[in-house]
Amino acid sequence: MSPGDAGLLDDLTEALGRSDSMAAAASAGDHELLAGLAEAVDAARYWQEPDETDALLVLPSVHAALRPVADELCKTVAASWWSSLMAPDRQCYVQWTDEQKLKPPGLTGAAGNLGRWRDATLADERQAAERPRDPAAPWSGQWWSTPALSDLVTTTRSLGGLGAAKLMFVEDSLGWKRARVWPLKPAAGSRIYEITGPTAWTDLVANYPMNVSLSKRHDWWRTTGIDRTWLMPDWSAVASDYDAVHLTTVGYLSTAGRALSVGNSGTVLAGWNPDETYWLADVLSQAAPSSEWQSVESLPPGWTLSNKD
Repeated sequence: MSPGDAGLLDDLTEALGRSDSMAAAASAGDHELLAGLAEAVDAARYWQEPDETDALLVLPSVHAALRPVADELCKTVAASWWSSLMAPDRQCYVQWTDEQKLKPPGLTGAAGNLGRWRDATLADERQAAERPRDPAAPWSGQWWSTPALSDLVTTTRSLGGLGAAKLMFVEDSLGWKRARVWPLKPAAGSRIYEITGPTAWTDLVANYPMNVSLSKRHDWWRTTGIDRTWLMPDWSAVASDYDAVHLTTVGYLSTAGRALSVGNSGTVLAGWNPDETYWLADVLSQAAPSSEWQSVESLPPGWTLSNKD
């Protein structure tokens, strides 16, 4: 541990030792938890080394000190939705509209999108054979383990006065200021796989494995310090059994960014926002008119309704 790390650890220990820390956790309200979760999500990084805060948070002594505070937070009413499953009557699609033309969610064509995603992902893995074998080489690529950039629809739930959770909870946010939100509803009987924690994620990877060792090697070594065989789900195969996959917020907090074992291989959940659902089949329909939202940092929860169709 460096002198700087030791100083941060001393500061953390002192703060947690104050008599008001547990009381503050127990009384945390919506705004405090939304802001804290948003800050944690925005700090995610799967393409670079852990910073000094990350290094501290993996220490067993820090885990032990934070556990009682985390337990109190999870008991609050404000955090009650963190462990809840996909809410079918509150799903919303978000499009950032700062510099983009209006683009409603594509509610058809999921199978074709998945096929193109699989072809592109396998092509990237083949091309990655030409990259340096040294995991420490300065190389970066597609570090995410989601079917990102596939044109699949993703949704998060509406949260009280917040049009959609995604307005606040985006990994590595680009600081968008305007968005349009479409309420969507899945068909009755839609098959949803729930990622509620590390085991649910590794089970999904084990049942639908895709080897991405070459294309993920450099980024995932950089963020985990491990060089091994890496797997992620073959999302086109997952779609044969499920219409969507939902990541609970507790699942996100307990799983994202960790190097987890799948047999003799490993996996990392990367690039998936809390409470986000990826829709792998054409089971969605629009449930209500869309609305425009604007970022207003001076007002909790940071976004306000600016116009409704």
